[in-house]
Amino acid sequence: MAEATTMTAEVTAPLTPIPQEGLTDLAAKNKANPADKTLKVKTVCTGKFRSLNYARDLEAFAIDEPPVLLGDNTAPNPSEIVLGALGSCLVVGIQANAAAKGVSLTKLEIFLEGDINIVSTWGTGELEKPQIGFTDVRVKVDIDGDADKAVLEEMVTHANTWSPVSATLSNPMPVSVSMV
Repeated sequence: MAEATTMTAEVTAPLTPIPQEGLTDLAAKNKANPADKTLKVKTVCTGKFRSLNYARDLEAFAIDEPPVLLGDNTAPNPSEIVLGALGSCLVVGIQANAAAKGVSLTKLEIFLEGDINIVSTWGTGELEKPQIGFTDVRVKVDIDGDADKAVLEEMVTHANTWSPVSATLSNPMPVSVSMV
């Protein structure tokens, strides 16, 4: 897997940890009220393939397509957002497990690649498709902290096992789409 060397972020070492007491309180609260939570996002097309997405009371985040897919290249495309969601979900899980184990992390970077079949061109091209969507996703985790390699590897595996985004990508589930 080629690393994305052009993508950089400022990171402090050690990474700001999740407070262990807050994590314990959140786990107890969720156990006491195990009902599913409903997440809501509103997506508004602003022209061509660009859209703005609104979640909670946050500023909108944009999604666009690259020029090769007829977009204006102003933001990540939907499939890149899926990879980013997976990477971010794994970061959350690894950070939470580090807090639970009392591990201080000094580095946590996740590199993701996904192979995607685009021959059907959103259902307007070749309709005798092999598979729509990702055909393979590869994730590499670069992690360091004050625990040995075996503990860090176990935390990465555990985070993937319990990642809602990884489970969503790995397990079939119903999706209903209808008119308003």
